[in-house]
Amino acid sequence: MNMTIPADCVVFDTETTGFSPDEGDKLVEIGAVRMRDGLPTKEHFHVYINPERSVPDAAVKVHGLTAKFLADKPLFAEVAQDFIDFIGDLPLVAHNAAFDARFINAELGGLGYDTYPEERFVDTVQIARKKFPGAQANLDALCRRFKIDIKDRSLHGALIDSELLAEVCVELSGGRQFTLFSGAATKSGSEQADTVARVELETFVRPASEEERAAHAALVAKLGENSIWAKLEGAA
Repeated sequence: MNMTIPADCVVFDTETTGFSPDEGDKLVEIGAVRMRDGLPTKEHFHVYINPERSVPDAAVKVHGLTAKFLADKPLFAEVAQDFIDFIGDLPLVAHNAAFDARFINAELGGLGYDTYPEERFVDTVQIARKKFPGAQANLDALCRRFKIDIKDRSLHGALIDSELLAEVCVELSGGRQFTLFSGAATKSGSEQADTVARVELETFVRPASEEERAAHAALVAKLGENSIWAKLEGAA
């Protein structure tokens, strides 16, 4: 699997009835978020899926999705093409990607669709373990490390976990400041201002607090009027 998070990719997550598609376990939820220029966008894919089987209590305790709730939801066959169209030709990023890849490919293969090759996937667990040796690499731990708000995550959910992971991806790739300038560093004047305005409009990464804005303003003042930040803010 790839060990670099591409600037343009799809961050996704799945919920299932268990641990093994080979033993009859099925998808019950898929959530996905597109990232562009290294930042999450508001382009989402989300669907609950009727697995046409029971959902064990152990699985319900994880994601809260009962067989009764899923009974009137679409079958995977009804949403497979929508998922494929959303993914397009972008790389696929997931936390413990081998698990999600196994289920996605089992469902796609079972319907006669092409499956995704291993090199198409990026595993953020492996990236986090390499970046922070010996530290916990689960999603909650990474959110705490990067001060990403997880108060709405009482249960696992494919879409909210995808959104949280997308924010984690920003931090694993160098943070919001690095990503902000990744496509704008060679631009000047109004072009830079347009780039930043577009990023702020289309992405959902948590906004800076008043304290963070004040600290940033103090830092920019110390950098001087010729710094990139000062020029950018002056143009805006």
